[in-house]
Amino acid sequence: AMFHITFPVVNRASFGLFGSLWCVFNRAAMACIWWGVQAWIGGQCMEVMLRSIFPGTQNIKNSMSASSGTNTRDFMCFFLYWLISLPVMWPEMHKIRHVFTAKAIFAPTAGIIFFIWSIVKAKGVGPIIHQPSTLHGSALGWQMVISTMSCVSNMATLITNAPDFASRAHRPRDAVWPQIIGIPLGFSLVSFLGIIVSSSSQVIYGEPVWSPIDLLGNLLNDNPSHATRFGVWFISASFILAQIGTNIAANSVSAGCDLTALFPRFINIRRGGYVAAIVGLAMCPWNLLKACILCIYNSDPSRTNDDCSSQQNSNSFTSYLSAYSVFLSSIAGVMISDYWVVRKGHIRVADFYTTKRDGWYYYTFGVNFRAYAAYVCGILINVVGFAGAVGTKVPLAATRIYELSFFTGFGVSAIVYIGLNYFFPVPGSGKSFEEVDESDFRPREQHKESTDDDVHGSEKYTYGEDDLKKD
Repeated sequence: AMFHITFPVVNRASFGLFGSLWCVFNRAAMACIWWGVQAWIGGQCMEVMLRSIFPGTQNIKNSMSASSGTNTRDFMCFFLYWLISLPVMWPEMHKIRHVFTAKAIFAPTAGIIFFIWSIVKAKGVGPIIHQPSTLHGSALGWQMVISTMSCVSNMATLITNAPDFASRAHRPRDAVWPQIIGIPLGFSLVSFLGIIVSSSSQVIYGEPVWSPIDLLGNLLNDNPSHATRFGVWFISASFILAQIGTNIAANSVSAGCDLTALFPRFINIRRGGYVAAIVGLAMCPWNLLKACILCIYNSDPSRTNDDCSSQQNSNSFTSYLSAYSVFLSSIAGVMISDYWVVRKGHIRVADFYTTKRDGWYYYTFGVNFRAYAAYVCGILINVVGFAGAVGTKVPLAATRIYELSFFTGFGVSAIVYIGLNYFFPVPGSGKSFEEVDESDFRPREQHKESTDDDVHGSEKYTYGEDDLKKD
């Protein structure tokens, strides 16, 4: 926000001009994958909304083979959501805020209505909150830790590429205060509403239904009234709007900024968002989320659980997606420690865009090996527990460390990076904290002659203080 630069550019300060490409590629790949996953969840909301309008949607005949991993109804709803998302992604970033304004109005309203509705059907809050706990002692404590880390991991991608949005702020405080107030308060409120709503299903149906979409769909069973169908339509439509906003903020813009940095001659932010949408469709996200329960919804009675053998690893892959915060936390640890501790706010924006060997961020052939050493250390502390998350049997200690994966990865990478810079300081290490662009303070003699074909043709041009002031 101070220097109005995006994640791919900020990452060059810590990982180097060329070393940053790996981090940017990682974030771009995850944005594309998560675009598809979030779109599939949006398709499930679309299915519930269509059922509330056309009850016959539930009985659409399946014409897709078992090997597809889905059925006609679910794919139709997913594709409708995918189509609706495309025009919303077209406006420029500063104009897309109107979508989030609508989301800020309708999504909380729908959530509160769903909350009240669930309490009424459960005949009060009492039966919900007085349900006996199934966990006690250390098991309960570690489950609270796991749940907390799940919330943090959910934000890991946005923590890493926060500059993509902060760079658009007029003042630094415009990016700081909304996050300080909105994230803790918003997460706490949404988590509270979700827990109460999902817990009410135990009282209403005798079994827990932890997916709000499934619980909303259950309200349409057994010939619901017109008022019930309208309520389900409004809530599901609001959830679709919320899902579109989430996909744009977390994935479309991120993929656009990252792919623009990787292929600047061919891709801009808008095109990058559409690349993410195409990849999200082509990757068949239902195969990542659907388990063998898929067969229950298929209309072909000849299908059995044996037909779903290809789905057995879907839960493991979902765990892998969540566990990817291990890699992103190590990147964030290096970036944050580089800016706040090593450089103490001192940067040279001009050096982000030049491959001159005397630039601060050229390092060794464009790669900062200190950053990569710290990055690998942050991953190694969690790699054993990560293997356990995808099905391998590992020691309990490794599991406990992994359950704190974001903090352990972040902390280890930050400490190692700071230690390496103590013994092998990077160019531009700061002595006192001050957020300043030192491009304007470079002595004239440090500016060498350079050729700028784009602006000055083949004429050699010497950059000095006057030119920097003009820029």
